[in-house]
Amino acid sequence: MTKGILGRKIGMTQLFSEEGELTPVTVIQAEPNVVLQKRTMENDGYEAVQLGFADKKESRSTKAEKGHAEKASTTPKRYVREIRNANPDEYDVGQELGVDIFAAGDMIDVTGITKGKGFQGAIKRHGQQRGPETHGSHYHRGPGTLGDINSMHVFKGKKLPGQMGGKQVTIQNLEVVNVDVERNLLLVKGNIPGAKKSFVKVTNALKAN
Repeated sequence: MTKGILGRKIGMTQLFSEEGELTPVTVIQAEPNVVLQKRTMENDGYEAVQLGFADKKESRSTKAEKGHAEKASTTPKRYVREIRNANPDEYDVGQELGVDIFAAGDMIDVTGITKGKGFQGAIKRHGQQRGPETHGSHYHRGPGTLGDINSMHVFKGKKLPGQMGGKQVTIQNLEVVNVDVERNLLLVKGNIPGAKKSFVKVTNALKAN
């Protein structure tokens, strides 16, 4: 069954092993999550657990959010997500979850919103090469040919300039290097999507080897 927790990306640092090997890690702060609701096969057609993370100001909360949080004896949360395929029988509404559900060496998947880069050209957005810079060249940083002449239209999926970033991305099979239960921190090997202080969802790896 799936298990997971919600957190906030703090930033990156590095750890050294006893042999002197450097390991880049991302720090995820996961304050105790509150179980807001349980989804069951009988009532909802699927099994899941709804978690809430980070308190939300009461002045910014709607009446529905307040009522939903009161059922779990907590305050409205800023970041609410479901952990699909979790066993609802293992959780209680109002229960708090911490980083101790993971241990060093576990493989996880991290989902977050990538940094928004705005409207970008094909070179930065797709990594294409630029044209020659010599005199007389009419091709510098453009997207190049749009296709053969007979199609008379641009096919879907053509790599063109456009909005870059700001999309939900999941990075799979990341290793948990260390778990700091006292400070509610997860140290994950490598990089994860999102800017500093952005919210992320951490679940056990779906395709772990």
